[in-house]
Amino acid sequence: MFVTQLKSFFWTARLGSITQAARQLGLSQPTVTAQIKALEELYEVELFARQSGRLAITDAGLRLLPQIEQLLLQTAQVEASLRQSGDIGQGCLRIGATAPFYVLDIIHRYQQRFPRVDISIVNGNSRQMIQALFEYQVDLATSSHLDADPRLSRIELGQDPLALVVHRLHKLASRPSVPVESLAHETLILRERGSMTRQLTEQMLATAGVVPQRIFEIASREAIREAVIRNMGISVFARHEASAHPELVILPLEGAVPRLPEYLYCLRERRAAGLIEGFLALSQQRQA
Repeated sequence: MFVTQLKSFFWTARLGSITQAARQLGLSQPTVTAQIKALEELYEVELFARQSGRLAITDAGLRLLPQIEQLLLQTAQVEASLRQSGDIGQGCLRIGATAPFYVLDIIHRYQQRFPRVDISIVNGNSRQMIQALFEYQVDLATSSHLDADPRLSRIELGQDPLALVVHRLHKLASRPSVPVESLAHETLILRERGSMTRQLTEQMLATAGVVPQRIFEIASREAIREAVIRNMGISVFARHEASAHPELVILPLEGAVPRLPEYLYCLRERRAAGLIEGFLALSQQRQA
């Protein structure tokens, strides 16, 4: 209970919102509020000042925050080690994935080899997944960013060219391929900043000197797909991320099209852990 209370305090302080902390922890807002209140009452300390419905961390909370963060990291590290210490044939493996294409194939073969291992997948952009790895929230993570941090071990899973996704009734849909210049008069739907797909798309546009008529930002790949299905704009996906749909047409882009890499990362200190090592071995077989 004590660790759970500390987690509620930490994530509320870090995210600045009980609502977001509850979402991060998979708890209800009243539960997070109650845990913070219980912590304050037990130790007779005010961690947040509540003014006009807004939370502001107190000086006491700020002094405790680095210690609590270190404790929670150590707790997560111990938990991860315990989960990986048993028989490789059973346990739980947590994977952070930016896109499903490459990693799902490996997971499928992993489940066939280790049917008693439970696998959970969380999604996010590349930077979020690497951060989750450092915080021991996941055991392995895929990312499109090439990260040279010495704490990380890395395998390249593959590379994917960018492709244009449009509604089947869009004026570009009948073309065999599309020059980047054609995007100048379009509403272009992009991922949030921090997405590698967005970064490469913006670099491609800048190189071609193209400015879309309108930028529409949506943080979810699935929501972007739904927006294109509704003909609200066009978007750029990595080719294998653009799943088939009767209302969508996937078009190759002309010229020097950027390729989106996908890497599999784990913490170097944990790569010999049984469940992680087994997954890495299958990942490397895929590259052979």
